[in-house]
Amino acid sequence: MGSDRSVGHELETRPRKMIRRCSVLLVAAVLAACSRHRGPAPGGDNVTAVNVSPQYATDAAAIRAVLNTSAAGWNRGDLRVYLSAYVDSATAMGRTGLARGVRGIEGQMRAGYWRTGRPLQTLTYDHLEIRPIGPNQAIVTGQYNLVGEGVSNRSGWFTTIWVRTPAGWRMVHDHSS
Repeated sequence: MGSDRSVGHELETRPRKMIRRCSVLLVAAVLAACSRHRGPAPGGDNVTAVNVSPQYATDAAAIRAVLNTSAAGWNRGDLRVYLSAYVDSATAMGRTGLARGVRGIEGQMRAGYWRTGRPLQTLTYDHLEIRPIGPNQAIVTGQYNLVGEGVSNRSGWFTTIWVRTPAGWRMVHDHSS
């Protein structure tokens, strides 16, 4: 490098130009692939499954069914059914921090939403999006809504990570705010 050039202003070599162009094309291709949405998945009007194959449409419907079962258990006052959506080693991040394992998540729910031994409000989900992140993994985002019982309605957003288990699709992590 000559003394008349400052550092960082070296001429770009042909291989560097090619790598940069290929990187830009690769990023554009990934973004284009991620932005393709398919219509609602079977089992729910407000569920979007992204880039689904026919196989994954079935998986998305199975995940939706677990969410429906979980909400139905909550609304009946059956916390055990609600918690059946989680694997035993699941983690959950909520307003009070991280809870580990189903027992920890149960404690978090009892302290915040089940103080009377029953849920204080009715649970529903909206704006669900179910996306595969591997052949046996999925990410689910959406909004939870808690209404009724003379308590101020509450809603928030969540991201959950799901895995296929011998018992079916289950959550390994839940981050709700």
